[in-house]
Amino acid sequence: SRSLPEYFVVPSSLADQDLKLYSYSFIGRRMPLWSWNHPNGSALVRMANIKDVLQQRRIDQRICNAITRSHPLRSDVYKSDLDKCLPNIQEIQAAHIKLKQLCVNEPFEETEEKWLSSLENTHWLEYIR
Repeated sequence: SRSLPEYFVVPSSLADQDLKLYSYSFIGRRMPLWSWNHPNGSALVRMANIKDVLQQRRIDQRICNAITRSHPLRSDVYKSDLDKCLPNIQEIQAAHIKLKQLCVNEPFEETEEKWLSSLENTHWLEYIR
């Protein structure tokens, strides 16, 4: 994949040939990326959708098992579909434009109450939270 970094973390229990084989199953060949690690052992792994719904469960399970085996505390993997619970890039951009317009065009001193409700209507604070 051209959009992945040159180097990334892979669970040691996941064989290179398996990872290469699995990469074809992900949209854009975007294999799972270990993005963040917390001192308590928690990790954030980013993963694209799997193309073939029939193989999704098998591949997903193998990757989750590899992550669990690599986890220092051996806790279960928690998965979240961020496409369903986060705004898309267009929504974020629109909110940012509304925020900029509000900050430039609306004098805060004149209408504090209106300004605060206008700020809320941009959804910017909700998105960055």
